[in-house]
Amino acid sequence: MLLHEPQIVIANPVADDQTVEKARLHEAMDTLKGDVDDMLSSQLVAGSDEHKHVLEAYRMFANSRGWMSRMEEGIRSGLAAEVAVEREQSATRARMARASDAYLRERLHDLDDLSNRLLRLLTGQGQRSAEDIPEGSIVVARNIGPGELLEYGKKIKGIVLEEGSVGSHATIVARAMAIPLVIHADKITREALNGDLLLVDGDQGIAHLRPEDSVASAFRDKIEMQAAAQEKYRSIRRKPATTLDGQTITLNMNAGLMVDLPSLESSGADGVGLFRTELQFLMRSTVPKRGELAALYDSIMNSARGKPIIFRTLDIGSDKVLPYMKREDEPNPAMGWRAIRLALDKSGVMRMQLQALIRAANGRPLKIMFPFVAQFEEFTDARTRVLHELDREQSLGHVIPQDVEIGAMLETPSLAFAPDQFFEMADFISIGGNDLKQFFFAADRENERVRRRYDTLNVSFLSFIEQISKRCDDLGTPVSFCGEDAGRPVEALCFAAMGLRSLSMRPASIGPVKHLLRRANLNEARAVIEMARAEGEQSVRAAVMKWIETL
Repeated sequence: MLLHEPQIVIANPVADDQTVEKARLHEAMDTLKGDVDDMLSSQLVAGSDEHKHVLEAYRMFANSRGWMSRMEEGIRSGLAAEVAVEREQSATRARMARASDAYLRERLHDLDDLSNRLLRLLTGQGQRSAEDIPEGSIVVARNIGPGELLEYGKKIKGIVLEEGSVGSHATIVARAMAIPLVIHADKITREALNGDLLLVDGDQGIAHLRPEDSVASAFRDKIEMQAAAQEKYRSIRRKPATTLDGQTITLNMNAGLMVDLPSLESSGADGVGLFRTELQFLMRSTVPKRGELAALYDSIMNSARGKPIIFRTLDIGSDKVLPYMKREDEPNPAMGWRAIRLALDKSGVMRMQLQALIRAANGRPLKIMFPFVAQFEEFTDARTRVLHELDREQSLGHVIPQDVEIGAMLETPSLAFAPDQFFEMADFISIGGNDLKQFFFAADRENERVRRRYDTLNVSFLSFIEQISKRCDDLGTPVSFCGEDAGRPVEALCFAAMGLRSLSMRPASIGPVKHLLRRANLNEARAVIEMARAEGEQSVRAAVMKWIETL
């Protein structure tokens, strides 16, 4: 194994000459941008859309004017270039720590990774040539960025990280390069030494440091079984998720950047059930222009090649504060001025985004979804604004979408009890499982002390999902479940048994979920769930898992 991240020591933290320090920063930044451009044109990226889109997003962060201006401000305050970079890196890490959205945390990590690269360029420390990398190494690091991973290239056989997540750009690159990756390996950088034997099980997320012979033997058997499972997922990629009793479940993927779109084809997803639109706003120092957004949304629709995409309007506030927006001091931001509440109060940005979406559609169907709707009035207000912008665009002579569907995310228990008119008016509803579960149980999903106390397959929560599904079915409103739990095969099966016919998840989960659904009979699954409820079980998980073993 090979330790990745050397310690960087800064000798002089004070800027003796601000002009010189600013010039050093700009020179290092130009080199950094050149390195990213070189990666984009390298043989490792050639022929791989996933690699290309990852590095295009990476280049977008490297060219962020807001990032550069904040570092320059540090130099003007008397800091050396390296310290200005470190200060901005610390601020980025603080934002990552506050972000409850895992997807946002991973996008912020790209800036953290770029900061590390910039520091190495400024100090000349920690540089490693390709010749220094032993063939077949497993890289161990606190975290790693997509650029650094591509620089290791095919010489490495695995990656083990203390941090990271399944949605990171490094994960996307590792998957495209067929390199096993394990995240959340606690204390690995302190306990491992260069040259140690390390076995990596990327499927189970397990790393064995200095394993015994019996573990190594079992590991080899596991590799053979894993190869068989992956072959099963590939074989059903283009097949529908149809259960044994004839129920077909739509499996969509979640996305937030152009880099995510290649997974639409490779995962076998039916469409994009959630495209997060806030990242383009969060990574800039000024509000993006309408034309820029329209061009981006147009590219996204083109990349989908006719498959449906649901664009969620800006979900900002709480942990996602725009750099150019004043932070509100709120005691409980997750339940405060955020998402649709903020958008309705500050309608200028909403109008601009709606206009960009309408223009990007250019006559194609358009699906718009509003986040964090808590009551019927909020939805009617937002919907009216969409209709107003459609009329305005048509009056200006612009081509309007051939069909517009307007939906809402059901993330608060209150919306489940809205009047029938809401369900009849909404063209579709997406259950936002991550927020809904934390509000249902009054348990902060980022608080490890409480979030694990409550099971998604708790009888109360599952019955609530069933109630929402039945009400939507009775009123003819399409409904889906979107969130981390949708991508867990057992949970997905139970949601389908409760009546849901559409699920949206991360791309990597679609194969395993589809594999289980195609082997299951929903009527039998429902009977197992109802039996567990009748017996007074707090969770149906044990009963369902026992039944799945018989399939």
